[in-house]
Amino acid sequence: MCGRYAASRRPEDLAGIFEIEKWQPEETLAPDYNVAPTKEVYAVLDRPLKDAGSPKPVRQLRTLKWGLVPSWAKTPEGGARMINARAETVHEKPSYRRAFAARRCILPADGYYEWVTGAAERDLEVEGKKKRPRKQPYFVTPADGSVFAMAGLYEFWRDKTLPDDHPQAWWVTCSVITTEAESSPLAVAPAEGPRALADIHPRMPLMLTPDRWDAWLDPARTDVDDLRSLLESPPAGLMRAYPVSTAVSNVRNNGPELLKELEGPEEVTLF
Repeated sequence: MCGRYAASRRPEDLAGIFEIEKWQPEETLAPDYNVAPTKEVYAVLDRPLKDAGSPKPVRQLRTLKWGLVPSWAKTPEGGARMINARAETVHEKPSYRRAFAARRCILPADGYYEWVTGAAERDLEVEGKKKRPRKQPYFVTPADGSVFAMAGLYEFWRDKTLPDDHPQAWWVTCSVITTEAESSPLAVAPAEGPRALADIHPRMPLMLTPDRWDAWLDPARTDVDDLRSLLESPPAGLMRAYPVSTAVSNVRNNGPELLKELEGPEEVTLF
């Protein structure tokens, strides 16, 4: 799954990476090293500009709320639960299938966090010496330092309780597409701990390599079978993972220190 990630790149940098033609300086977000559901995030998408008078799609950098709210939802309350869409079923699930066919985006990130319970902690839990396992977070990121381009969907939702000219009348929300985690060896693995992403968690965000960006973002591509071919996992051996401080487990903590690599998992604390 993807429940937390880091996104610190400036819009100017993202504009160069993704060949963005339009972005609003007033929508600039501060670097976020602990992106959590319901936060505003950057999304790259191809869409005609509003009131431009031309149907030609324009590559844009937009800010969206993480947690998809389907257009037909009566309230936005379920958005916080719809942060991930499974690649295997995204084309058929009522909440995602319309967006999959017409509203696809890329959510740029430095990488994502995932938590694993160490073997020693699991043993303690089995022995009844601990009420709750203390999970060790890992940061997963491209080994070459490139952007982690997560496949995403976005959707529009109209709050009918507000007038048309109200600034919050329309919600634009998004979801990260996830796929089965790689079982092949990591490009760079920690000195001790997991050797593959599947050792950390069975799911991972679907990373799109640059050769798929244009096809994924193209709103003219609507054939489901064609689009599903873009959901294949990236080549193996592109990622690295390393342990980071458990401070990231608290959403109130936010700063570049959260990405600092630890020499090994933090020591177990019993409680």
